[in-house]
Amino acid sequence: MLDDLDRALIHALHLDGRAPFSRIAEVLGVSAQTVARRYRRLRTEAGLRVVGLADPGRAGRTQWLVRLTATARSAQDIAGALVRRPDTSWVKLTSGGTEITAVIHAPAEDASPGSLLLHDVPRTGGITAVSAHCLLHTYVGGPANWRRSAQALDEQQRAALEYRENAEGVRQPRPEDGELLAALERDGRAGQGELARVTGWSPATVSRRLAELRAAGALFFDVEVDAGLFGVRTRALLWLSVRPADQEKVAFALAGHDELAFVAATTGRTNLVAQALCRDPADLHRYLTGRLGALREIDALETSPVLRTLKAASPVLTDSARPRLRGTVPTHRAG
Repeated sequence: MLDDLDRALIHALHLDGRAPFSRIAEVLGVSAQTVARRYRRLRTEAGLRVVGLADPGRAGRTQWLVRLTATARSAQDIAGALVRRPDTSWVKLTSGGTEITAVIHAPAEDASPGSLLLHDVPRTGGITAVSAHCLLHTYVGGPANWRRSAQALDEQQRAALEYRENAEGVRQPRPEDGELLAALERDGRAGQGELARVTGWSPATVSRRLAELRAAGALFFDVEVDAGLFGVRTRALLWLSVRPADQEKVAFALAGHDELAFVAATTGRTNLVAQALCRDPADLHRYLTGRLGALREIDALETSPVLRTLKAASPVLTDSARPRLRGTVPTHRAG
């Protein structure tokens, strides 16, 4: 399990994923060497990663949450093919291992995710059902972090570390930002020198462009870490049906639940989706029948247990730096 300094460091990275270790150390009252050492250990042992992500709306992208039902024999191969695709994130095995859920990122004008989904998926004939749900609005996820992973710092410490957007910043990424954004997806804390090397820009240009992209929220930094270290042993996707007139009311209520790391409005037969992180099945049951059950506006609920997360928001690494993803959770605004 995490100690107080581990939790404080993770919380600090939520507030500013690129904050210098020296500034974090000053706020936490320890040395910069101690912070750097803890960060390296958490990367190795807890799957900690800071990743830079372009805001989908500002980048002209639409996110589709896709559900695939497959035969037990073919599910692993299909999931593996989705993991390898550059346009996917949050690939999960759910519901006994015969269902796969994944987020597919598509150009905003593309209204046919079916063709995107089936491209590169093994032609095994093992897919028995497909549904695609456009993510319309995110209430929890991305810059709105999961509360239980960010409760270590007091108000004064948060104020000293929190990155503040500037509405006067650049409104959307440009095509020439592609290499910069790709490098930040791999490692959101990559140094200015490394970013200059991959982009061919000067360090000063990299610094200026990073500041511009972050200023208005066109670029944000997500933190991935094994939720099991926060006591989570049971995870589930919740698919909810709510009357349209009550959707905002229910979504804002769900956004206040500590058990949920993700809440979004979607298209489809269900119009809200959430991810619950609980200590054990009994804890999930108490949440479903208690806090969730108290919301009378919910007409129907489907619960899909998450067995394994094969890919999170960032690209899957192939070297020794690959994080352990079985329980990784988003702590900023991600789908």
